[in-house]
Amino acid sequence: MNLTLKSFSQLVEDMGAALQSSATNLVDVSVGSVVRAIFEANASVVLWLQWLVLQVLQATRASTSRGPDLDSWMMDFGLTRLPAAPSSGIVTFSRFAASLPATLPVGTIVKTTDGSLSFSVTEDPTLSIWQPAASAYVLPSGVVSADLPVTCITGGSVGNVLSGMVNVIAASLPGVDLVNNANPFSNGADAEGDQAFRNRFQNFLASRSRATLAAVRNAIANVRQGLDVAIQENTAADGTPRIGSFLVIVDDGTGYPSSDLLASVASAVDAVRPIGTMFTVSPPQVLTVGVSLTVVLTASGLAAQSASRIQERVAVYLDGLPIGRNASITRVAQAAYQADHGIENITGILLNGLPSDIVPPPRTVIKAGQVVVTPNDG
Repeated sequence: MNLTLKSFSQLVEDMGAALQSSATNLVDVSVGSVVRAIFEANASVVLWLQWLVLQVLQATRASTSRGPDLDSWMMDFGLTRLPAAPSSGIVTFSRFAASLPATLPVGTIVKTTDGSLSFSVTEDPTLSIWQPAASAYVLPSGVVSADLPVTCITGGSVGNVLSGMVNVIAASLPGVDLVNNANPFSNGADAEGDQAFRNRFQNFLASRSRATLAAVRNAIANVRQGLDVAIQENTAADGTPRIGSFLVIVDDGTGYPSSDLLASVASAVDAVRPIGTMFTVSPPQVLTVGVSLTVVLTASGLAAQSASRIQERVAVYLDGLPIGRNASITRVAQAAYQADHGIENITGILLNGLPSDIVPPPRTVIKAGQVVVTPNDG
């Protein structure tokens, strides 16, 4: 809807013209006169009313409303904004003396150096030191360190901290002295933005009353942010052909989505699947790719710092590949070059020992393994 708006001077001119056309004598409307002051006061009020009309128009349309106004608009259709997702990663707890066992309970809080972000130790039953009865990890005597999973207490991308940033133990842990994260954290995502919310609403409308591939993808997108999904039609759970069955492969960025997440995706898919069909929701197969390369620097004395930055950049590239995407050796080189402007040349790039791209099998996602950077200052 296009509104006809007027400026302050136009409003004053219109009021002056209306007065002169109705008056039988000349009226003084010069600057400083009483009539001119009344006109200008009225024009100010009209401008404010115009602004209120524009605000109301903006708030009543999904394409222009923002924040809480967009949330209330979408609630009429039963849609809510996807919340922020917390980051996760691995921290290493270590100690100086290992003569006695040490207990690390689930929920133990560790923090960044400045104390602005807190992370909580989470449960991982696959680890050998996990003790279900105590709901804790037990570090045996003679073992000086353990790598444990943690999740940021604060949701959002702010939790995607760099390596070496989490090094404060917030509570007393007898027998444990240090904590550190050797690798950056990932998977933290901010709350769904306004434009992403609008785009999802369009997909929501397009998939209503349709048992289509778009409807299934839209249902999965409503579970949470940051999911990578691959759908294979007429495919059984083991990957063999089967008419009337489809396979949904879901990854949350780690390669190992939790059983709770897979169950939530299965419930969402079941609500929109075609009648008479069967489906399976499964995690991807993970292919770990190790990288080795040699770096020539334009300046000496930066080898250690450059190597660390290259390792992080290459790992971010590999960990960000969607399901089924190849690991490109040229993209690895590109990521390495972006790590430091002092890099003159990169040679000898090998992916899993081969100088070629890595092509994953079907239903497989690539994750970063060990990245070995060999500096060459000469």
